[in-house]
Amino acid sequence: MAKAKKAKAKKKNSKLLLGAVIGAIAGGIAGVLTAPKSGKETQADIKREGKKAISKAKREARKLQGKKPVAKKPAAKKPAAKKIPAKKSGKKK
Repeated sequence: MAKAKKAKAKKKNSKLLLGAVIGAIAGGIAGVLTAPKSGKETQADIKREGKKAISKAKREARKLQGKKPVAKKPAAKKPAAKKIPAKKSGKKK
């Protein structure tokens, strides 16, 4: 009897995960089609959001399987902007 309950719960969880993935894809497509951005910007957004969705789906799948979640990678640091020294005026006192 306990195996039947586990199988039923697993099937329910997999349906929930599938629904969440399909909803995320549909939302992403709708957002892309209505966004007022250039093609390159849109492509970059799609790539970034796709990676996020894949990693989130993997984390959720690991949770459903009862495994430890994998730690998120730290965000890459952007290089610091170069400071340009202020120009000195040509006047001497």
